[in-house]
Amino acid sequence: MEKIAKGVYPVMITPFTADNQVDWEAVDQIVEFYAKLGCDGIFAVCQSSEMFFLTEDEREQLAARVVKASAGRMCVVASGHISDAIEDQIRELRRVAATGVNAVVMISNRLAAKDESDDVLIANMHRILDAVPDVPFGMYECPCPYKRLLTPKVLEAMAETGRFRFIKDTCCDAKLIAERVRLLNGRIQLFNANCATFLETLKDGADGFSGIMANYHPDLLVWLYRNYQKQPEKARELSSMLSVMSLVEGCGHPAAVKYHMNLIGIPMELKCRSIDAETHFGQLDRHAIDDLLVMEGVVREWLKH
Repeated sequence: MEKIAKGVYPVMITPFTADNQVDWEAVDQIVEFYAKLGCDGIFAVCQSSEMFFLTEDEREQLAARVVKASAGRMCVVASGHISDAIEDQIRELRRVAATGVNAVVMISNRLAAKDESDDVLIANMHRILDAVPDVPFGMYECPCPYKRLLTPKVLEAMAETGRFRFIKDTCCDAKLIAERVRLLNGRIQLFNANCATFLETLKDGADGFSGIMANYHPDLLVWLYRNYQKQPEKARELSSMLSVMSLVEGCGHPAAVKYHMNLIGIPMELKCRSIDAETHFGQLDRHAIDDLLVMEGVVREWLKH
């Protein structure tokens, strides 16, 4: 099995129509936005996609639509197993695998309950791998319903299978990421979700970025990924800017991303299934996203010089 592309992978949002259906036209436009701004891949059907609030059919359809819209220009990885029973998860992941994604992403907290050991997680991981053969996999430390970080024992077990190609790391700890990179030694590609530590982890061998902020300004993250060695001082300054800009992650996600998409010419409703946008995305949040748009333009001009 080939490795997937390194680089920048936005965690894709799911736009909805006013009557709460998936807005497929907007899905296509979002994929085009990612492609035009240089993204190397897309993580679809993830927490930012509101996957826990999508039906099983919608999860499969969304993965298939993103694969079709990307048309081979970007790698597509996707998750979509939200059930508690492993038998149900196997069915869900088989459906995602059949869409032609480059890797099917397991959710670490779906493989074992909070009070269960790593041995349980590893056993369930092998059950899924055996039931869904000949398919590359990834692993995501999804914060919902609880964050289960991957221990060295689990990472080694994953690497030994030879089936994993992608890890979305959400530990937000540069030192720990460096330790994970050393342990994996190139056997699985690791993608950081945290802007503040992205540059430092790139220097330590991380393979890219997969996080919320790639929905706002993926081109800036792409620039950092591709130029941090050639222009280290500018990369350091850009990293600081990106770190501060990432504070908008707290502004009613994913409604804030949908609002930003409207500002850049991709029309969609602010409607979400995971939050009430009217309650959790207020006037101050809108001001913050308005200001972010201004900052993005300033930073892009600065990068030209």
